[in-house]
Amino acid sequence: MVNLFGWILVLHILASIAVIGPAFVVPFIRRSARTVGQLRFAFDVTNKLAILPKIGGAALIITGVWLMVITKMGLSQMWLNISILLSLLLVATIEGLIGPRMKKIMEIVSLSQSKGDEVPAELGRSMKRIVPIETASQLLMIAITVLMVLKPF
Repeated sequence: MVNLFGWILVLHILASIAVIGPAFVVPFIRRSARTVGQLRFAFDVTNKLAILPKIGGAALIITGVWLMVITKMGLSQMWLNISILLSLLLVATIEGLIGPRMKKIMEIVSLSQSKGDEVPAELGRSMKRIVPIETASQLLMIAITVLMVLKPF
């Protein structure tokens, strides 16, 4: 029979998938759009997926703290402290850097809707400027996952 720790760990892992999955895949979906119509569709899909990281993030925090209490680990492990720090940096990157830029891009898409299906040059430039930030956030997600799985120190 699986104990409480096992069930909380399963919920913690599922919550991390809910957070990391959409956040990792969404930039690829957006970058694949070649027309304004495709981009609008990509934004519709990604907006629907946006609820998963929010729910998963809350569950991730709750289950993570719960696991720390059950194991009496607290903040005594360096891998955990670095994971938490990188997670906070990830949230700041997504909410502070990517979010506002995506709103601007979505406004450009809305304005471009009536001008045909060709992607305007301004939109293309805006999309290219966000790629390094999204790549950095994806690398942060990979680093956090590696730290959580391997617990190297």
